[in-house]
Amino acid sequence: MRTTLRKGLSFLAFAAIAWTTALSGATPAIAAKIKVAAIYTLPVEQQWISRIHKALNAAAARGDIEYIYSENVANTDYERVMREYSEAGNNLVVGEVFGVERAARKVAKDYPKTAYLMGSSFGPSGANFSVFDNWIHEPSYLTGMVAGSLTKSNKIGMVGGYPIPEVNRLMNAFMDGAREINPDVKFSVSFIGSWYDPPKAKEAAFAMMDAGADIMYAERYGVSDAAKERKVMAIGNVIDTQKEYPGTVVASALWHMEPTIDRAIAAVKSGNFAAEDYGSYSYMSHGGASLAPMDSKLVNAKTMTAIKAREDEIRNGLFRVNVNDSEPKSSM
Repeated sequence: MRTTLRKGLSFLAFAAIAWTTALSGATPAIAAKIKVAAIYTLPVEQQWISRIHKALNAAAARGDIEYIYSENVANTDYERVMREYSEAGNNLVVGEVFGVERAARKVAKDYPKTAYLMGSSFGPSGANFSVFDNWIHEPSYLTGMVAGSLTKSNKIGMVGGYPIPEVNRLMNAFMDGAREINPDVKFSVSFIGSWYDPPKAKEAAFAMMDAGADIMYAERYGVSDAAKERKVMAIGNVIDTQKEYPGTVVASALWHMEPTIDRAIAAVKSGNFAAEDYGSYSYMSHGGASLAPMDSKLVNAKTMTAIKAREDEIRNGLFRVNVNDSEPKSSM
């Protein structure tokens, strides 16, 4: 009798939870691995994409998720791929929707039981469309301090992809950091109109070095190659390429997507995923960004001490790097 009663009560409790979940529209908790699909508009080797891919692969290696992805998806095909992954029963869909904001949000409305985590210039929407971005302006400021201390010509070249807020804020933070150390520094700024065109980025870098730049800010692939050929130092962005360019890439602002991805996975598994802005999880205080170790042979002890002091202030909330999304301008 007691066993039957316990089973009956358990059934009623389960039914009540299921009914409450159905009424609220919430996604129920998932005991097993969750299925995650990613949609990338560029190759997974590209800087920005590689950080998301790395974090998802780490989660898959831990056994937390089953992970599949599509790369080089054109904007015109993005909505179709997003719908296919949603129809296939993936619990979480990750990607970047900078060129397809409206279409992506429409898909999310059509699949309310699927969680979406998307790189975006705008805010979260509905109940299941969360956003993120690489807010690494803090270590970008620190790399600017490195550049400002190293330039002999007081001329720094900066090559970016597109002048969008996500790029502009990193460049402006870098410039502010350089000016803190060296108020006399000038900048040459150029955008190549592509996220992945190393030859074009290299050509732009050569032009800046011909005009006297002796430090290059490598927001795009190709810039460090040009710097290496000319024996000029470069500053890395998003990923650490110092081992690939020893003696050339002297400092790098790194993006770590793991805090963002791991938080989203945990929310999906617990049934608590909701539309929110994950941007803050790319801040240094959350472990989402860092300054790569610097070579003491290239950066002197005085500069390292100043940078360490500023980094500690950032982490402890005593110094706030300005967020400036406006397009940076040349001053050379």
